[in-house]
Amino acid sequence: MQAIVFATANPNKLQEARKILGTGWQLSGLHDIGCTEEVPETTGSIRGNAIQKAEYVRDRYGVDCFAEDTGLEIAALGGEPGVYSARYAGPGAVAADNIALVLKKMAEHQDRSAQFRTVIALMLGNQCYTFEGILPGKILYAPQGTGGFGYDPIFQPEGYTDSFGILSPDIKNAISHRALALQSFAAFMRTQTQ
Repeated sequence: MQAIVFATANPNKLQEARKILGTGWQLSGLHDIGCTEEVPETTGSIRGNAIQKAEYVRDRYGVDCFAEDTGLEIAALGGEPGVYSARYAGPGAVAADNIALVLKKMAEHQDRSAQFRTVIALMLGNQCYTFEGILPGKILYAPQGTGGFGYDPIFQPEGYTDSFGILSPDIKNAISHRALALQSFAAFMRTQTQ
């Protein structure tokens, strides 16, 4: 059983990661190691934020860990919301606020292409490794479904006719940007234990 800390306080992300990684992993979250402070995300890039979070947890708690940062990148909006996805509508914004702002900004755009990007930063000792997952798709004109979290109800992955808000968790966990990054991470971790 491989034990590692996922530097997140988001129970949805922790549950999703546990499902994607499957058995053979003892995956702890920030609360499990007593980390209750807000981990900084101030670098201005998805990759930078993932590294910053992983280094912060490793430096303060002395554990091997990984962190991820994810952003929705919309072509017509020049890559927005990107690194600001979680707080796009401002401090204290919830998913519905962020979705409403995206739909408002997209109202006049015909190009609905978008992608989710996840970067995982892994700290093993003093070494940092990164893994990326990208899932192309498009922004819908209105929310579709209530499943998932974040922008899921307005994001339709390429090759599917439903949003992430409708697709089952099993399908989402098989194809998502986070799944792709976690699969690369897991494959690398298997090489470290051989």
